[in-house]
Amino acid sequence: MNLGLLYAALAYTAWGLFPVYFKQLVEVNAFEVVMHRMVWSFVFLMVVLMVLKRWAWLREVARQPRVLLAFGLSALLLSANWSVYVWAVQNAHMLDASLGYFILPLVNVAMGFAFLHERPRPAQWLAVAVAASGVLWLTVQAGRLPWVALVLAVTFGTYGLLRKVAKLGALEGLTLETMLLLPVAVTLLGWWTWHGQGALVQGNPVTLGWLLLAGPLTAIPLLLFAAGARRIPLATLGLLQYISPSLQMLLGVWLYGEPFEPARAIGFYLIWAALVIYSAEGLWLMRRWSPIK
Repeated sequence: MNLGLLYAALAYTAWGLFPVYFKQLVEVNAFEVVMHRMVWSFVFLMVVLMVLKRWAWLREVARQPRVLLAFGLSALLLSANWSVYVWAVQNAHMLDASLGYFILPLVNVAMGFAFLHERPRPAQWLAVAVAASGVLWLTVQAGRLPWVALVLAVTFGTYGLLRKVAKLGALEGLTLETMLLLPVAVTLLGWWTWHGQGALVQGNPVTLGWLLLAGPLTAIPLLLFAAGARRIPLATLGLLQYISPSLQMLLGVWLYGEPFEPARAIGFYLIWAALVIYSAEGLWLMRRWSPIK
């Protein structure tokens, strides 16, 4: 149990500190960063699979076109999520990005109701309603939808929905996703390089080194998360996931100086209140249904 907590906490902490990494790549276009992330993640994951000698799943997947199609769609959603997230970090929208991952659990509740015929409990509906009021407040206060937060929440929520019904584990699934997008990533990087554009031509050695780190920095937190998720209850995992957006928000305000006006804070307070309702109800249920010793 304690080891599972450590693994999961390390994974969410790493994801929460990702903005520090992407800030080192502000001179590289966000979409190009994602293409590098795909390529070097694939290379790193292949090394991991070679060490673990886990290849049997590839033969099974190759004979299942529907699985390939599903993972092709999840790969597109993942690349869209990554692109918006990197753009947000590079363009001083880190608070919007953290907001997206704060509301993600509540988006998951709504998606479970819409697509998996799950029946949210009254407290969960209340949490969704309170969070929706927070998003509405932010929209009215800013005069526009918080599109970065909504795109991140919806794309990753839909991605999570597809992965929930998928047959592959975390390591194999990410490998397949990067494999399916690898031809696109390599073609685009080759095209930019051929025309004298992109980081491979114009970047300095330090920038290239940061890009190469994208592989292990993407895969290692995922492996830690998978190891932690197998060892701790889902409710505990759900509480730990707030480490990531909390760190992103603190980095945005304290390290990178993004404005956090009182009017904007009201929207965040409403969403945090929704998360308190959601988490408290989950903990109450977990204690109610736990075996009496």
